[in-house]
Amino acid sequence: MLLLAVLPLTLGAFWIGEVGKYLSFAFVAIGIVLAWGYCGILSLGQGIFFGIGGYAMAMFLKLEASAPNLPDFMVWSSLEKLPLWWQPFQSLPFTIAAILLVPVVVAFPFAYAIFKKRVSGVYFAIVTIALALTLTVLIIGQQGYTGGANGMTDFKTLLGMDIVSDGAKRVIYFVEVALLLGVMALAARMLHTRFGKILIAVRDREDRVRFSGYNTAMVKAFIFTVAAVLSSIGGALFTLQVGLITPNLIGAVASVEMVIYAAMGGRLSVPGAVVGALVVGFLKSYLSDEFPEFWLFFLGGSFIFVVALMPQGLAGALQRALRLKHE
Repeated sequence: MLLLAVLPLTLGAFWIGEVGKYLSFAFVAIGIVLAWGYCGILSLGQGIFFGIGGYAMAMFLKLEASAPNLPDFMVWSSLEKLPLWWQPFQSLPFTIAAILLVPVVVAFPFAYAIFKKRVSGVYFAIVTIALALTLTVLIIGQQGYTGGANGMTDFKTLLGMDIVSDGAKRVIYFVEVALLLGVMALAARMLHTRFGKILIAVRDREDRVRFSGYNTAMVKAFIFTVAAVLSSIGGALFTLQVGLITPNLIGAVASVEMVIYAAMGGRLSVPGAVVGALVVGFLKSYLSDEFPEFWLFFLGGSFIFVVALMPQGLAGALQRALRLKHE
């Protein structure tokens, strides 16, 4: 992971931005490792929470870039004043609080109600992907309030500080790496506590854990909420790094890609989630440039290859190689 800190010394501005973009998805992948790998909760709707964080940050940046006028898409939609629910996003502390708390308010009641009824497995995955599709349609349909299919872009400053220059991108990258290392440390710590063992037990034999007196719905809802908050943080950092947010980053395709990051790196490995986000992100960028008509087939084929031959991902393959070396 120290390699992430020294990359800016060897890469140009373009690739620093690209790696920063990939790392924003690493936050999502870590959450998926916690929820899916360790608790057996397969969510195909993490794009929902990625979008919450991304759009919250975009709203603040857009208001600052447009001040004192309305954002351009509101003008095009003939809005005459700023909507009431937009106004608090003129404050950065409120925006940060929204990025962290809105996913909790959305994810926990929803997950607890679902898990209380013992909905799990593929049924839960279907519900989450349906919600991601619904949110995408809602955002596209509200052009005047969300930017519609075009999303939001043209951000220039953060509290008056330039976020477009190469130097600013480098600073944002280092902040992102510091946050990512902190999240990785907290996730690893959580998994090595008693709670981590309970997550594994719920994944393997939920009925026995329930009979032992644990509220398994509460446990699953909690870890699902943690994953939601991590996805929201990733979305906010994506908006800062890339300078845009669109409905395409929320829907079913994007949400499934997020699961691929964790599967590729290893769904039982927190560092593997980061590696998976970097590898898949690079493959996506490279293949879409070299094979614009077929890159999705290449990406899907690589995912099938990993799942079929390396079910524990790249991290599991590395661990097996190291064991063989020492035998």
